[in-house]
Amino acid sequence: MKRILFSIVFLSNYCFSQETDSLNVSQPKKMDSVKIPSREEKTKLIDDVVITGTIKPISRSKSPVAVEIYSQKFFQKNPTPNIFEAIAMVNGVKPQLNCSVCNTGDIHINGLEGPYTMILIDGMPIVSSLSTVYGLSGIPNSLIDRIEVVKGPASSLYGSEAMGGVINIITKNALTAPKLSVDFMTTSWSENNLDLSTKFNVGKNAASLLSLNYFSFNERIDQNKDNFTDSALQNRISVFNKWNFQRKENRMASFALRYLYEDRFGGEMQWNKSYRGSDEVYGESIYTNRVEAFGMYQWPMKEQIITQFSYNYHDQNSYYGTNPFIALQKVAFVQTYWDKKLGNHDLIAGVTYKRTFYDDNTPGTLSGDGVTNEPMKSPIFGAFVQDQWEINDKNTLLLGYRFDYDKIHHSVHSPRFAWKYSPNPYHTLRLNFGTGFRVVNLFTEDHAALTGSREVVIKANLKPERSINGNLNYVWKIPVGGKLINLDASAFYTYFSNKIVGDFDTDPQKIIYDNLHGYGISRGASMNVDFSFSFPLSVNLGVTYLNVYQKFDGAEEKVQQLHAPKWSGTYSLTYTFPSNLVIDFTGQFYGPMRLPVLPNDYRPEYSPFYSLANIQVSRSFKSGFEVYCGVKNLFNFTPNDPLMRPFDPFDKHVDDPINNPNHYTFDTTYGYAPMQRIRGFLGVKYTLK
Repeated sequence: MKRILFSIVFLSNYCFSQETDSLNVSQPKKMDSVKIPSREEKTKLIDDVVITGTIKPISRSKSPVAVEIYSQKFFQKNPTPNIFEAIAMVNGVKPQLNCSVCNTGDIHINGLEGPYTMILIDGMPIVSSLSTVYGLSGIPNSLIDRIEVVKGPASSLYGSEAMGGVINIITKNALTAPKLSVDFMTTSWSENNLDLSTKFNVGKNAASLLSLNYFSFNERIDQNKDNFTDSALQNRISVFNKWNFQRKENRMASFALRYLYEDRFGGEMQWNKSYRGSDEVYGESIYTNRVEAFGMYQWPMKEQIITQFSYNYHDQNSYYGTNPFIALQKVAFVQTYWDKKLGNHDLIAGVTYKRTFYDDNTPGTLSGDGVTNEPMKSPIFGAFVQDQWEINDKNTLLLGYRFDYDKIHHSVHSPRFAWKYSPNPYHTLRLNFGTGFRVVNLFTEDHAALTGSREVVIKANLKPERSINGNLNYVWKIPVGGKLINLDASAFYTYFSNKIVGDFDTDPQKIIYDNLHGYGISRGASMNVDFSFSFPLSVNLGVTYLNVYQKFDGAEEKVQQLHAPKWSGTYSLTYTFPSNLVIDFTGQFYGPMRLPVLPNDYRPEYSPFYSLANIQVSRSFKSGFEVYCGVKNLFNFTPNDPLMRPFDPFDKHVDDPINNPNHYTFDTTYGYAPMQRIRGFLGVKYTLK
């Protein structure tokens, strides 16, 4: 009964509750929903369906893996044009800008760098390593049905790159999507974002969703007067088409295609395309072409066997000043797994195959002779098995194991253990333990290696990184006056060996890569609290404490991780007035974080405490229209001195002993927050259901 119910929900019955951001799902009586007064019963007897923690649809309360769920409605409280900016609303997840010129970035989970975060779309590893540089900003929010976040290693299910955590972007279902949706937003900085989507049925058993996103920002703004654009100019278009099919016995089937093109520039104010690649006027110019295809198919047989597949093609043509970076990556992935229920045991067993082709014009793809180009071709075979054992109504145990093999690193083993204890519907304790591994491609992961401001040095043959992780999660639902205070607290600890380290400090002219001769530690705690008052105010608060560092053999001091603030958090307050008028106040705060400074740098090694706050007023109408407006970066915070020597970006005068006695060089990596100051936004939305 449960499997049939969840299959139906997974395919076609996602719908939002009117009073919460959760997904509304019918429940068998046996499920551990919280019993509260009847006035709230229809909106609070809700048990979200999650996929990411165990690879199959399962109720959130039954999952032994802690999974956080965020609906599209949650992210609409602070409208943004893409996933990269929106994900900042999630506690413990930080979109980190790595370059103050072209605004490239990655997503950090619990203080770990972006390459440790695996980004999935509908459960598929679509976001390859090359696309983490610019592809994240090309995923529009209009595609989202919801986002699931798992913090901590998930390599036993997802293989390499899932060491820090997993962000799974679940796209809208064509069977249940609105017939027409239009959303246009503009800002006082002339950032224009347009989302169009339409859904049409093909016969009785198929539906297609066609979505178009266009983002344009062409206003050259230099409010800090350093002759560099404060924010990178962008022209981006994304086209998405997804098909969902209704089949006998609710078997699943879907297929999706997406195309992305982006033209991005950041640099000196007088730059134009005639200067691309020259040493006259500095500019960083990036052209991105990207194609994605992914889908799933449940075999027409009694046993539940599902095949998932994906392919992505990413072409990057870029110049960072005079330095070209031309790269091509193609990744094919296929996975087939068998889901079987045996008594109280829920078994999953599967095999995977991933083939990556990568080529660029850097030394990273040269053969041993240092002259011949040798693209990387790395097939990885994998097999995994998982048993979720419901011991009784209070205890659930999960055991998992994954084996991967490739010709370079050979055999890699990834075990997993999870236990859930829930003595009653108000208290749930989850303990997770697992290992992770990661195969590294330096030139797609460290933007500082591309800017030309530093030389890249690889000291030895790099070994794959390994990690051991433990995570303790506690959920407490506290009844207060017919409402619930939801408290979700976690403590985590990760130990890294063979960690790949980029040494920025030994020589300011170089980045020296090597396996860490020592170990790395990521540990901390986080807590989320949300509550809806008896009057129409809801509050969501989150705080995270981090201690992320490296310890070198023979050294006494610990080296703090760059861009990993010890304290950070999120806040969201929503007040609903009569006549569907809503005010949202949202934001994030960050404590001091270590920054990549140069020797004798006049800039502080640690950033100040700061907060990025936003306010929005919106009103929806029965006709399907919604109007919204507000202010971003309400406190008007921007970093000081994000660029070193912006007046000499080609380092033509670094040897001047009078004007540059400390031998400073042009550097773009110090920026830690957006340079966009306070600005207003206005949008209008129309939905035809």
